[in-house]
Amino acid sequence: MRGVNRSRGHRVIISCALSAGLLAATSPAAEAVPAPRFTPGAPGAGDPYFPDMGNGGYDVGHYDIRLAFDPGTGAIDATTTILATATQDLSRFDLDFQGPLTISRLSVNGRNAAFTRSGAQELVITPPSGLRKGSPFVVSVSYAGVPQKIDDPALGLSGWVATKDGAVALNQPIGAATYYPVNDTTDDKATYTQTITVPAGLTVLANGEPGPNTTRDHQTTFRWSMNRPMASELSMLAIGHYDVTRGVTAGGLPNITAIGQSIDTKPGQGQVFNQTTAQVVQWESSVYGPYPFDSTGGILADVGVHYALETQSRPVYDQDTSDVDGDLLAHELGHQWFGDSLTPVHWSDIWLNEGFATYSEWLYQEKFNGVPVQQTFAKTYTDEKDWTGAVADPGRDNIFNDLVYNRGAMTLQALRMKIGDRAFFEVLTLWPTLHRYGNVSTRQFIQFVERLTHRNLDSFFQTWLYQPGKPAL
Repeated sequence: MRGVNRSRGHRVIISCALSAGLLAATSPAAEAVPAPRFTPGAPGAGDPYFPDMGNGGYDVGHYDIRLAFDPGTGAIDATTTILATATQDLSRFDLDFQGPLTISRLSVNGRNAAFTRSGAQELVITPPSGLRKGSPFVVSVSYAGVPQKIDDPALGLSGWVATKDGAVALNQPIGAATYYPVNDTTDDKATYTQTITVPAGLTVLANGEPGPNTTRDHQTTFRWSMNRPMASELSMLAIGHYDVTRGVTAGGLPNITAIGQSIDTKPGQGQVFNQTTAQVVQWESSVYGPYPFDSTGGILADVGVHYALETQSRPVYDQDTSDVDGDLLAHELGHQWFGDSLTPVHWSDIWLNEGFATYSEWLYQEKFNGVPVQQTFAKTYTDEKDWTGAVADPGRDNIFNDLVYNRGAMTLQALRMKIGDRAFFEVLTLWPTLHRYGNVSTRQFIQFVERLTHRNLDSFFQTWLYQPGKPAL
């Protein structure tokens, strides 16, 4: 996938200028080239579990979200600008956008564009003229209203979740489109800027690094930038009353943590949370290779979703106390390598996220609490009651089940026993290093391990990842 590109907008201007120059110099021979055949982009990205998520025909490079929040009404007033590149000759294309938000203006390359909304989340956009394959284009959408969270019976709450003092946006797997138009698929990563205005006294936290805050007319504007590619399901916003602690890891990485004031009742917990985060990041970097982002941190808050989430660079932990759980931090921070930097192409491969993150807990227990990984494996293997389903294809409603987490981690420990410690820990370092910021699949992982070890492991992986039933040891 794309690397960092801080000047993508500048490149758009240059590209447009070059295109104009080329058109002016077109020769008669060039004019004979057949006119492009413009066709609509696909209304889905091809994920079997979520066929309506994502879209085809273009590749997003950057999202710029500018949003004002009114805590009195819960409403937002926002403009999202998207820089993208056409991957086919486009007559029209879709974005994902859902809920009761009302669009007041939509433009493509600065010109008003026709649009319709259909189904659960399709925003169908027809630009004034076709978009040539390979050409950059800019989409700007202005909208307002009260965002609504998603409450899926199998997958729980996601998207824009109202809280007592503001809101928190947690977007895995299908929540991003509740508050901004987006190509909501795991395999179209982009960089982000988020500029959020709230009444003075509230705090805004988001992915990445903070910019300068400004206060005017009793309103404060917070700026955050994620300059590494990020999947939309990992984007995050937290608005409310927070106690923020800023520190630096032993490796010099900025470390921004926050605790919601309603649960920050124990003196010194801000420092404990910040220092434990730094400790875990530093230790995991020694196992998995260099930390993949430009800052780290975390947010403890009473959100009411009943889970923690590995939002990129700054996980969110839903808690009703300020207690710091090292196991949980090891899990969500382990995701920064496995799930965030490396993101599955399809949701069926989510064990590549959750299996590795759960194994991070097991390694943490061994490192800091003296509980050997093999002991944890043996207990999990003995205690697990449900061995139905395939780890590498759990089904849409089971992507957050023990099958993915526990059996995923057991697969890794079984692999360690199969190939030995030296090769296994090479896997843990080289796999996230060589695929940094990219998208990966189970098949790629199997091929990677086989190339590294010079062994045919198809039977092993078939047993542990694809075959239902309790594997024999």
